[in-house]
Amino acid sequence: MLRRLRRSRPPVASVVQPIPSGLGTFGGVFTPSILTILGVIMYLRFGWVVGQVGLLGTFVIVTLATSITFLTSLSIAAIATDQRVRAGGAYYMISRSLGIETGGAVGVPLYLAQALSIALYTIGFAESVALRFPGVDEKLIGLVTTVAVAVLALVSASLAIRAQYVIMAGIVLSLLALIFGSSIPPEAASGAASAVERVGFWTVFAVFFPAVTGIMAGVNMSGDLRDPNRSIPAGTFAAVAVGYAIYMLLPILLFFRAPEAALLSDPLVMTRIAVWGDSILVGVWGATLSSALGSVLGAPRVLQALARDGVLPRPLAFLGRGSGDEDTPRIGTGLTLGLALAAVWFGDLDLIAPVLSMFFLATYGVLNASAFVESLLKSPSFRPTFRVHWALSLLGFAGCLAVMFLINAIATVVAIASIFGVYLWLERRSLETTWGDVRRGVWMAVTRAGLLRLREADDSKNWRPNLLVLSGAPQNRWPLVQLASAITHNRSILTVSTVLTAPEVTPERVRKAERQIEEYLAERAVQSLVRVIAAPDPFEGAERLVDSYGLGALVPNTILLGDPQDPERQKRYGQTIAHFYARNRNVIIARDGGAQGFGARKRIDVWWGGLRGNGGLMLILAYLLHSSLDWRGSEVRIQMVAPTEKAARDMRASVEGLLRDTRTGAQLDVILARSRPFDQILRETSRDADLVLLGMASPGEGDGFADYYAALRDRTEGLPTTLFVLAAEDIAFGQMQA
Repeated sequence: MLRRLRRSRPPVASVVQPIPSGLGTFGGVFTPSILTILGVIMYLRFGWVVGQVGLLGTFVIVTLATSITFLTSLSIAAIATDQRVRAGGAYYMISRSLGIETGGAVGVPLYLAQALSIALYTIGFAESVALRFPGVDEKLIGLVTTVAVAVLALVSASLAIRAQYVIMAGIVLSLLALIFGSSIPPEAASGAASAVERVGFWTVFAVFFPAVTGIMAGVNMSGDLRDPNRSIPAGTFAAVAVGYAIYMLLPILLFFRAPEAALLSDPLVMTRIAVWGDSILVGVWGATLSSALGSVLGAPRVLQALARDGVLPRPLAFLGRGSGDEDTPRIGTGLTLGLALAAVWFGDLDLIAPVLSMFFLATYGVLNASAFVESLLKSPSFRPTFRVHWALSLLGFAGCLAVMFLINAIATVVAIASIFGVYLWLERRSLETTWGDVRRGVWMAVTRAGLLRLREADDSKNWRPNLLVLSGAPQNRWPLVQLASAITHNRSILTVSTVLTAPEVTPERVRKAERQIEEYLAERAVQSLVRVIAAPDPFEGAERLVDSYGLGALVPNTILLGDPQDPERQKRYGQTIAHFYARNRNVIIARDGGAQGFGARKRIDVWWGGLRGNGGLMLILAYLLHSSLDWRGSEVRIQMVAPTEKAARDMRASVEGLLRDTRTGAQLDVILARSRPFDQILRETSRDADLVLLGMASPGEGDGFADYYAALRDRTEGLPTTLFVLAAEDIAFGQMQA
């Protein structure tokens, strides 16, 4: 419910919302959609489609293209009836569902597609004029027409919509004239198709597909609708159904009334079939102009929404401004006009149409993905009044992706890479929004599934140290956090924790401390969870934290903490270590080597007694450090003490093979005791190391561990930074290297 309430609020950058213009389903969605569907491709390229692939092939193309559009319409209906759709159409829907990064990554190419659509339609208009009146400058006609439709859009969006009713009447007239027309004699087009190049099925599909993308015309007017939640589904479905019926009828008329040569060679073949040929020109001109008008109304509004949400770079924020009571994006319209004029000047119909197909298919695919994820997760906040099964949305997404690859695999890879590039760019900008999106729901579902799977038996081969670092304020014990980050490699779970011991610590202070630590770690590129709790003293707080922190089977399995400096607290410290061990947590105590720190990070000494007990854990910790960025290139030495030469030979024979099998890269160093005590050997051997790993004895009953640890500190006085390791988990660490 909370996410739904957030979702219905406008973004911070979008405080100024357009005043509803009162456009209904027919005028605001159905009319612009059907006029864009019945547009330039139908009048100037549909005969060519029938001539290239025949009647049956045309039926397949129309049905496949309309199926993709219909499945996308279902997804649009589900999203539109779940949220308040504001200006921006498809971009708005995607950004509020999959997040602003995904919405922006699709919104930018969607805007470009809409801007190029203007050129597509005005070029088609100019081509039809040039065919009817040979000798006119086709490019000049296209440029003038593009400017004219942009001016009309700037004057009034409502006026532009009302003008489309007249255009629709002209299209209906042209279709009736075609239905009641007659056949073209075969001899009238004999040999005319010999110069027409034959192309493949998917090339024909790519040219035709923009004919069914008119649903975007209605969706893009979402900010001007009186009730977008009702109008978008109803108007879109009606436009798709009417468009499909017409597109299935026209191939029959063309196939049986015109010879193949005429279909292939004459873009205005319909004028020769219709009972009144000029009515086709009326339809062509009306459809192309209305489609161009729909795109010039929609594209700037997408751009306006992108700017208001902060997707565009900050210097382009002025593109989000609106003018007048209708909040007309005049600056955005001017920029869109410039792009369209450039496309008219350099492009042609057959070049622009396939490019648009890729843009629209990508947009449709992400819209279907949005509905699929929302429906599959069944989030409580996703409650559309028009419900669609997630399988249909998934089918729509798969269909879009498959068709893109079939049309042009290289172009598809380039399109996906471009969208992904924009996504990464937006993600790096860390845009903040005031609405929720589905991504958190996705991670919640994945996390839930993972937690339930983790209830199964432990798997030694996949063991990783999930570290809980008792660091206090991390800036005071930063080497401890550095060490933990090097061990986890950002691949296991790291939690940096602090115990606040001041009297009467409020929940607000705890949250503030957590935010400060999170920011501190993020600035230093440490990926970590943060946990702050309040307790009477740090030892009780640490014990509470270990007892309660975690979810299901996912709990910290290893505790990393520093060495106590106050001798009077060592007894309580020893009790805490025993508490951790009793709770089946591995313990690593880091004793700082003073000013030396971690030295040059070139050598790690592991004083080893075999894989049993602490030895296996020490070996895997040394390996993880050795393979981290901070310690890359370091040498891991397995240090063992032998009383005699024979014992040394036996150790080398057995351990060297074991180390080869573990593939850790560790080198064995067997040291002859020569009657020296172990403490002397330890100091002499490891004084030049950068890090030393030593195992600890298991805590027994009573307070004896505190005395043991105090003696251990005395024995290691003067050594480099040392890790005291205590393995508590009942897990075969040796199997991790098998």
